[in-house]
Amino acid sequence: MIQLAKTLHADVLVAGGGIGGLCAAIAAAEGGARVILLEKADTRRSGSGATGNDHFACYYPPQHGDDMEVIVRELLDSMLGPFHDAALSRRFLKESIGMVERWHSWGINMKPFGDEYKFMGHAFPDRPRIFLKYDGHNQKAALTKQAVKSGVTILNHLPVVELLRNDDGVCGVLALDVSTPEPAFVTALAPRVILATGSASRLYSPAGTPGWLFNTAFCPACTGAAQAQAWRIGARLVNMEFPNRHAGPKFFARAGKSTWIGVYRYPDGEQLGPFVSRATREVGDITCDVWNSSFSDLIMNGRGPAYLDCSATSAEDLAFMREGMISEGLTGLLDYMDAHGIDPARHAVEFMQYEPHLIGRGLEIDIDGQTSVPGLYAAGDMVGNVRADIAGAAVYGWIAGRHAAGGLPGGTPATPDAGVVRRHQEFYSSFLRRPGGASWKEANMGLQQIMNDYAAAGPHRVRSASLLTAGLAYMRTLRRNAEEHLSAANAHELLRVVETLDLMDNGEAVMHAALERKESRGMHLRSDFTFTNPLLADKFLTIRREEGGAVIKEWRRRMN
Repeated sequence: MIQLAKTLHADVLVAGGGIGGLCAAIAAAEGGARVILLEKADTRRSGSGATGNDHFACYYPPQHGDDMEVIVRELLDSMLGPFHDAALSRRFLKESIGMVERWHSWGINMKPFGDEYKFMGHAFPDRPRIFLKYDGHNQKAALTKQAVKSGVTILNHLPVVELLRNDDGVCGVLALDVSTPEPAFVTALAPRVILATGSASRLYSPAGTPGWLFNTAFCPACTGAAQAQAWRIGARLVNMEFPNRHAGPKFFARAGKSTWIGVYRYPDGEQLGPFVSRATREVGDITCDVWNSSFSDLIMNGRGPAYLDCSATSAEDLAFMREGMISEGLTGLLDYMDAHGIDPARHAVEFMQYEPHLIGRGLEIDIDGQTSVPGLYAAGDMVGNVRADIAGAAVYGWIAGRHAAGGLPGGTPATPDAGVVRRHQEFYSSFLRRPGGASWKEANMGLQQIMNDYAAAGPHRVRSASLLTAGLAYMRTLRRNAEEHLSAANAHELLRVVETLDLMDNGEAVMHAALERKESRGMHLRSDFTFTNPLLADKFLTIRREEGGAVIKEWRRRMN
């Protein structure tokens, strides 16, 4: 069996060193807690914000006015908005400018145009703009530096693989040291754990390049770990039936479409949308935010492909766009375009809708970032009832970290059941160097085939009770075969096995939720319930798995 290298103790453990995890760790440490952050890769360059970002959702009264409800409405009407508890959205917006100011003081340039904050992108003409334009190319390095300065202990290449709980709630984690080819286990015990492991990619086949698992718009190493680990200890998940589909350049899967300054057009030059006839840095073409399925629709109806046309964009705005792409972390895309002579001023760029993934779908939290399991918090892309992407991860990471540090229990720290820990160790050890075993890639691609065929997300693909029921049966078989036959030759491959098993838990949760939602809404299209039920418009569906395996599905009203 893989050896247990050591046991760590902290007041607050943070799982995941992305934007949410780093901000949570800094807040908890500044609140007086002993904080350990466990990261799968390296916090200086990990997660979906690894190489940068350039839009930060924010409420700034000097520019937006004193009525925050106007900005609340813009947020809920944006591409980020369909699945919010508005009470959490208000908390996020109220604290957003404070986070912006912290970031600026920590060395992330939130004012790249001088002394003023500038808002642009993802906006309708003549409507308030809520996305602050900033230069985030160094954001991970700057946040890592601030975390170390605040006293956070950062342990890289040490992903959490299981949450540990007792009768009182969460009490620690089991982590896997993958810093060397030979893996080792580490237990880390704490009365407060903050999950911040990011979205869930690799659940469905990459739309642009099926079979190439890592050509995704979001970090391919973010594989729904928080949703899966919390599911296994009984935490409530919410809105799992609604995978999200982003868009961007075809085949070269890179997010950041609002950084482009151009107009979307049909091949004959006709505009896709009515919003702008000429894009500028202040207001680009928001058509694909509003008409999310446009790129897929045009392929299916034969009117496509859809192109982004930057030929009418001024030379100054094109230069501005290029700088924005560097801030957004699109340097690989820029290098490719330069190497192949692709000039947006002369060449239209085809866009496409990417594969479904889970962002803003996952753990249910309360106003302070706590989940339904005592002592367990969550922040970032894997939260299911509030979403603001990088800004939401930062702000709710800060809220969760501050709250976790403020209510620490006294007395002797609780410890997990030693038998449970040993069973986890034995389970994961069983994959290492299993003779004649199968590769994790086979299992991951098998999972994607099941999700594509039996739990497809729209547009132009439907679900039904019969498909979902069959999918769950196939998922159980895949899981059983994976547990019996997968093999890993080293720590890296073992980590990929863990990710694939986590994705299977996510897929199961998606199917159970999709079965329960007997209507069509958004990307969730049922052939046996083709209508949208207005009685469910203000309700969220939560699911959790009990210790014996029973799946509990419950409806609740949105928090306003």
